[in-house]
Amino acid sequence: MSQDIEELQAALRRFADERDWGQFHSPKNLAVSLSLEAAEVLEHFQWLTEAQSRTLDDARRQAVAHEIADVLLYLLQLSDRLGIDPMQAAREKLALNAERYPADKARGTSRKYTEL
Repeated sequence: MSQDIEELQAALRRFADERDWGQFHSPKNLAVSLSLEAAEVLEHFQWLTEAQSRTLDDARRQAVAHEIADVLLYLLQLSDRLGIDPMQAAREKLALNAERYPADKARGTSRKYTEL
């Protein structure tokens, strides 16, 4: 696992321990919180056009950055609780996606792998 990720997970454990929040950090609760925070990222793009979504002003970009951080932090806490190395899981998923979506068949299309 990446040293940066391990350090961040350790910092999150300390943060939760200092507040006695571990009791609330079941995998279910962390997964729910992760989903809610992801929705908060989405909220910043609600009603924007495609072009507007590509050119956020500084204030909105910073707000989105904070929501992305919340998503990442909950994801790291969830993976820590479940004993999953998120970097290894990401590498495995990328390899699986490369098999499911061969470039010669997937290039330029948004179809699902079962439709290629």
